[in-house]
Amino acid sequence: MNRLLHRVIVAVLDGVGAGELPDAEAYGDCGSNTLAHTADAAGGLHLPNMGSLGLGSILPILGVPPVSAPAGCFGKMREASPGKDTITGHWEMAGIVLSSPFPTYPNGFPPEVMLPFEDAIGIKTLGNRPASGTEIIKQLGSEHVRTGCPIVYTSADSVFQIAMHEEVVPLARQYEICELARTLLTGKHAVGRVIARPFTGSQPPYQRTENRKDFPLDPPHNLLDELCEADMKTHAIGKIKEIFNGRSISVWDHTTNNAAHTSALLQAVKNSSAHFIFANLEDFDMLYGHRNDALGMARALETWDAALPPILHALQQGDLFIITADHGNDPTTSSTDHSREYPFLLAAGPGLRQGVNLGTRGTFADIAATVRQALGLQPGSKGESFLSMLTR
Repeated sequence: MNRLLHRVIVAVLDGVGAGELPDAEAYGDCGSNTLAHTADAAGGLHLPNMGSLGLGSILPILGVPPVSAPAGCFGKMREASPGKDTITGHWEMAGIVLSSPFPTYPNGFPPEVMLPFEDAIGIKTLGNRPASGTEIIKQLGSEHVRTGCPIVYTSADSVFQIAMHEEVVPLARQYEICELARTLLTGKHAVGRVIARPFTGSQPPYQRTENRKDFPLDPPHNLLDELCEADMKTHAIGKIKEIFNGRSISVWDHTTNNAAHTSALLQAVKNSSAHFIFANLEDFDMLYGHRNDALGMARALETWDAALPPILHALQQGDLFIITADHGNDPTTSSTDHSREYPFLLAAGPGLRQGVNLGTRGTFADIAATVRQALGLQPGSKGESFLSMLTR
């Protein structure tokens, strides 16, 4: 196949969903709509740049009306895999459609998980229940400081999270403990991610630090591997490298917050020789969705939107820039967990068509199919390319 474009850039606004999926009821997410509800809570969103690309044509958003002549193409995507977590969403964008969800633990982890883990690390644990990370650290942080016992918790997602104070358990040991957990969590207990959640402080409320580290499952063969095998480079920004367990990634910007992710993305668009640039911006999800902070979510969206013009200006002929999300995390619901929602889909680039409604895509894997066609790879088994809708 011939390459039709030079580069594809994908920016994932983590947790910024665009309305409940048809099967949301099965996940307890009826009525969720991260974008629309955030806008309502904030009295409207000021997103002129995403709005100019067509965001207001995807769904009603207070403050983001449809424009008569969008500068980009627009649509939304349906998740074909079961689940509503970061790993599932990003893997599906890379062409992996799961047939069964990762295991979750609404009642905490069973003894067959916890006893071998405690034996391996040589100490008992605290917690072992679904919880907000900030809340469980507030509740159990002082006992952890006194005893050294790690705090284990989970959520509605497939995660085994371990919180430890950086002055009680050095970071290197924290990561080693998480590696041990990862080796034990296999088979029916193969959770999507083990996550180190370091914190600091002399007393409650303790503060989580940016030394979080994810230990994901190794993914099946996917788009990133195909690019590597074709001698094409992937430039990862933020936790993309961790989501794909470091495999088939040529360059990694280890950024830890939205401001740094956005700065790295701008520099990559200006200077990177990679054929595929893949960025995750997790603050929407981590700082605001999981904490039910709708006003914080609104401010973060407006900050991201204000940073878009230099990125759009830096796009080169032969570039395709996609902005989307991996799941929802409606900050206005009673839940602090992810929500089963459509991600919005915006696509733009110099010389590409404008104002095209891409419709409701059948799977996130349509992104992988589009990248394959754009960069001249062989078609995969999942997804349908929308490149022909973008090119003249």
